[in-house]
Amino acid sequence: MNLPFPLAELPDEAAAETGRKLFAGPVDFVKGVVAMSGLPPADRAEVCFAGRSNVGKSSLINALTGRKALARASNTPGRTQEINYFALGDAHYLVDLPGYGFANAPVAVVQRWQALMKSYLSGRPTLRRAFVLIDARHGVKPVDEEIMTLLDKSAVTFQAVLTKADKPRKGEMDKVLDQVRGALARHPAAFPELMLTSSETGEGLATLRSAIAGLT
Repeated sequence: MNLPFPLAELPDEAAAETGRKLFAGPVDFVKGVVAMSGLPPADRAEVCFAGRSNVGKSSLINALTGRKALARASNTPGRTQEINYFALGDAHYLVDLPGYGFANAPVAVVQRWQALMKSYLSGRPTLRRAFVLIDARHGVKPVDEEIMTLLDKSAVTFQAVLTKADKPRKGEMDKVLDQVRGALARHPAAFPELMLTSSETGEGLATLRSAIAGLT
């Protein structure tokens, strides 16, 4: 039976407060990693954000943390060339993966990022969940299918997070949600809830914060 992939419910007051506190506390850039040997010790729960280039990943991380320039937002696809580690207090890592798919970089460089990403996803024991960011204007693209298949093979649970949810009109959003649900139904590693977020309006940020805080 295909999972319906309902929209995640708003967190209760206690869960929302736990999430708020986690992201209102210290959030520090730890390092940018270009090889598996450079990963920090696997000593805490971590979540990663994956998304095709220009999906709004940096903007979402900045909005979640309330810090305008924590993750460098850029209009140039493929600017994030490393696995970037951020510490949320002393209990969580938030990991920003390189944008996949089209990138404004030489093919060899893109291949190197993608190989690193694959190694990371299949070899990080403390990775609790991947959040796969999908542009709410466009739905799931073939490059998104590639990362979802990789997560299936790596046995890493992933949750689809639609970004830029303030952009589509209501009827357009319903069509995109149907398309996303159909795509997710083909992936055994997909977590059975969707999230809608907007870095501009703040929609969904409390829900995403509390979900991350609950992963230990």
